[in-house]
Amino acid sequence: MNRFLALSVIALLSMATLIGCRKKQDTIAEITVRDASNQAVAGARVVIYGQSTTNQPANVVLYDTTETNSSGVAVFNFNEVYQLGQAGVAVLNIDVQKDALTGQGIIKVEQEVTSTETVYVQ
Repeated sequence: MNRFLALSVIALLSMATLIGCRKKQDTIAEITVRDASNQAVAGARVVIYGQSTTNQPANVVLYDTTETNSSGVAVFNFNEVYQLGQAGVAVLNIDVQKDALTGQGIIKVEQEVTSTETVYVQ
C-alpha cells in the first residue's frame, strides 16, 4: 500500500511538472511601410523605441532599428524582452524614413503573437 501511494504521488508530481512547463511562443512586431499611393516601400529605415512616461525623463530601454524588406515589412523579434507570465510587452513609437519621405506611428506589442502596424510615409 505504501509503495502504491508513493508511486501515485510521484506520478502526480511528474504530470503537474509536465503540464506546468510550456514553451514560450514568439513575440513579433511587424511594421508595414506604405507610401501615399498605398505602395509598399522597400529599404525604408524603421526605428522603434520606448518613451519615458515619468515627469523626469529616463533612459530608453527599448530601441531597435532595421530596414523594410522587398514587401515593405520590417520585422522585430521581442522573444528576449518578453518573459512568461508578464502582462503585455510594450507600447512603442515608430519613426520611418526613406529618402525625403517620413512617417510616424505607434505599435502595441502583445505577448506571444505577431503584432502588426502600418505606417504611411509622405
